[in-house]
Amino acid sequence: MNFSRWALLAFIAALVAVFFAFDLQHYLTLEMLKLQQAAIEAYRADHPVLASVVYALIYIAVTGLSLPGATVLTLAGGAVFGLLWGTLIVSFASTIGATLAFLAARFLFSEAVKSRFGDRLNLINKGMDRQGALYLFTLRLVPVFPFFVINLVMGLTNLKAQTFYWVSQVGMLAGTVVYVNAGTQLGKLESLSGILSPGLIGSFALLGVFPLLANKIVEAIKANKVYAQWVKPARFDSNIVVIGAGSGGLVTAYIAAAVKAKVTLIEKHKMGGDCLNTGCVPSKALIRSARLLAQMRRSADFGIKKADAEVNFAEVMSRVQSVVKAVEPHDSVQRYTDLGVEVIEGEATIISPWEVQVKTAHESRIITTRSIVIAAGARPFVPPIPGIEHIGYLTSDTVWDLRELPKRLVVLGGGPIGCELAQSFARLGSEVTQVEMLPRLLVREDSEVSEAVMATFRLEGIHVLVEHTAKGFIIENGEKILFAEHDGKELRIPFDNLLLAIGRVANIQGYGLEQLGVDISAGRAIEINEFQQTNYPNIFACGDVSGPFQFTHTAAHQAWYALVNALFGSFIKFRTDYSVIPWATFTDPEVARVGLNEQDAKAKGVVYELSTYHLDDLDRAIADGVAHGFVKVLTAPGNDRILGVTIVGEQAGELIAEFVLAMKHNIGLNKLLDTIHIYPTLSEANKYAAGVWKRNHAPKGLLWCIARYHDWRRR
Repeated sequence: MNFSRWALLAFIAALVAVFFAFDLQHYLTLEMLKLQQAAIEAYRADHPVLASVVYALIYIAVTGLSLPGATVLTLAGGAVFGLLWGTLIVSFASTIGATLAFLAARFLFSEAVKSRFGDRLNLINKGMDRQGALYLFTLRLVPVFPFFVINLVMGLTNLKAQTFYWVSQVGMLAGTVVYVNAGTQLGKLESLSGILSPGLIGSFALLGVFPLLANKIVEAIKANKVYAQWVKPARFDSNIVVIGAGSGGLVTAYIAAAVKAKVTLIEKHKMGGDCLNTGCVPSKALIRSARLLAQMRRSADFGIKKADAEVNFAEVMSRVQSVVKAVEPHDSVQRYTDLGVEVIEGEATIISPWEVQVKTAHESRIITTRSIVIAAGARPFVPPIPGIEHIGYLTSDTVWDLRELPKRLVVLGGGPIGCELAQSFARLGSEVTQVEMLPRLLVREDSEVSEAVMATFRLEGIHVLVEHTAKGFIIENGEKILFAEHDGKELRIPFDNLLLAIGRVANIQGYGLEQLGVDISAGRAIEINEFQQTNYPNIFACGDVSGPFQFTHTAAHQAWYALVNALFGSFIKFRTDYSVIPWATFTDPEVARVGLNEQDAKAKGVVYELSTYHLDDLDRAIADGVAHGFVKVLTAPGNDRILGVTIVGEQAGELIAEFVLAMKHNIGLNKLLDTIHIYPTLSEANKYAAGVWKRNHAPKGLLWCIARYHDWRRR
């Protein structure tokens, strides 16, 4: 907290201390008001303007400092100024005071709260961005909520001050009128509790519920407007139709069948989607073969004088396909049919919010359904670089068709896919040049993570060209050439094969979204709300087709919410929880992360403490010859709550799971440190990282006293 904040806090504390030290609250009681009513009214009659100003300033000060007495002051407004002028003065004074309290809370405490509860506050702020005014208005209408608490809590959110002001002005008006009117009858009032009868409180509560009901009505009106041009079927063939049998679609269908819903799953290409056929499974199979070869080349490090290996690239790729075939039954038509899912291998087109047309090799039929879940996935992005159409490029979808090892391979892109494939092909014998326009590879990770990966790549012979922008392709004398720009200079890079790995784009065309008018986001994905719903409330989307994450495990995660909300949303809906999302890049060294890293924390203004444990100190890593990398943990200042973890090193993708569990269930580093880890294992690194945090928070004063105690015991 900087000096200005300390100064303001001290000033407020001094005013509050004076208020209670001099027993000023004694003057803000019903008894004192009734006792002094005649004198106050006489002063107001002699000095009407000054009395109004002084009264307003006192009211602003009391509400701005969150002091007790606002209720009595409101009664005084009615008793002294009457219903009309009393309401007018109180309305503006109370709103100004509340806004001052709101701004003070924001200035004094918002940074501290953000640093401690940043991830949870982000979720709250997203809700405030959407419906903050409605939430505040509802709270203002219900007098059972202390207004001073509302002022302070709202100050910790991102609600705009002008929105807070006008909503408070309008929302508190009804309650103000009730209390000011009670003040006009001050002589008949025996206690403050007599102002609000149970009936009146109930009326306010119903009034408070009204905005929520109004919001539901508005949603219903919007839905009716969207559905206006469509005729809803009288009956449905299915409870839910799922388009796409990748991770998101399979999980959706699986859960739907498990809860005994009638579900139809439609896939036009291959069951299992990208993950099984062109993504996670084949890439990890290739990485394993390349990794084994790299380990054999290190045989001398393990006391083995010679370990020869001859690479047969065609057989390596054949093994990749055999791995895909081995996993295939998990995602097969037969398995899902046995589970109770109607699986159709055909092309789907949404022709109305409740109808999907399916064309197969043998027939065309229309399926009526109460809900639709779109899980159509994504495809590799092909950039519009001049000449690229003549090169015959590869993507993460088509690279698996190779049976001859590229002699010179250019990998365009420095993200996870590009890095994994670049290292694998280099280890198998290709001369790999990796071109990235940004300053480093894996730019979403911290700089030392990128440096660790790039250092390994360069040691293994990969030509890593960062800050190089691809400008065009030509074929010159039968040779393919990439023109890249770096520091204003042009570089010619000859190659035999080009692999594009610069991102993926959602599949949003070709199955009826345009005709239906489903909203598309600025990022060219299906626009969804926090419940996975599109602008059609009965049509949902999950996975790569909607984002925001393009991971197999997040597609499965979203699928649960999409399915449950689709089937049971009429009764209860669940907002998708993105609070703990892990991921890994399977390079060597592996990179795994969950939660915030340093660059994200700094960008979001989240204050953190850092604890780093280096794996060159870990016994098992030393024994295995993999003593490189680190475990880096970000925690909230002053406590052991985990904000994020990055692991670089052997089996990082496995080691991160312990921290994912800890973050999901609010387990701090102290408990992780108290947990027994088998010796010697790589997982001990997690415990030792917690130990680094513990040492940094050792109670030095207590330890000094204990040391003196031990000295005394030795005498």
